[in-house]
Amino acid sequence: MAEEVHQRILLKLSGEALLGEEDYGIDPNIIHRIAVELKDVTQLGVQLAVVIGGGNIFRGAGLAESGIDRITGDHMGMLATVMNALALQDALESIGADARVMSAVSVHDVCEDYIRRRAVRHLEKGRIVICAGGTGNPFFTTDTAAALRAIEIGADIVLKATKVDGVYSADPKKDPSAELFEKLGYDRVIESKLAVMDANAIVLCRDQNMPIRVFNVFDEGNLVKITKGEAIGTLVS
Repeated sequence: MAEEVHQRILLKLSGEALLGEEDYGIDPNIIHRIAVELKDVTQLGVQLAVVIGGGNIFRGAGLAESGIDRITGDHMGMLATVMNALALQDALESIGADARVMSAVSVHDVCEDYIRRRAVRHLEKGRIVICAGGTGNPFFTTDTAAALRAIEIGADIVLKATKVDGVYSADPKKDPSAELFEKLGYDRVIESKLAVMDANAIVLCRDQNMPIRVFNVFDEGNLVKITKGEAIGTLVS
């Protein structure tokens, strides 16, 4: 059954989602398709914010494993999210959508600082707000940044864009009998260590009663369908 249509959405988009067929960086075809879907959502009258990752360029934890200081690596990862955010902004503007990049890390020459009241004002004016720089602090993932920003701007829901159809009981690529969950509780996700978002993000959403829907962003049209109320993927609440 369809749920109530959401009025303000926070989309968590991983950097890896921008890879497409590429091994590194950004696939122009993928970012264009995502931009079109984001524009379609706003044309429904829905306010949309995006938190974007940087894993297609740098991952702080991965850099730390290779010997780079973890804090330095995380800062490099934050800058990678700014690069992705600028690319998404450009893709949106090329199709006539109005977007603003707001970064938790100050990069004044290329984008605005993230300020909650200003972000809400942009949303109220129909602009897509792209939040970059994570939380601005090392050791926190962009999953946690997505949960934090969603709560700050008063979003109705966090939409976690993934490469799979939702949350499974096991890796569906390795276990064909893996079960796709339609609904899950926050505590079940934490206790069973299900790959939804990191634990900090789940706890934050649980404590603030922020629902999360995990869905496959590569199935064209899913984002608009969810916005209209279709129960696609897995709902964590």
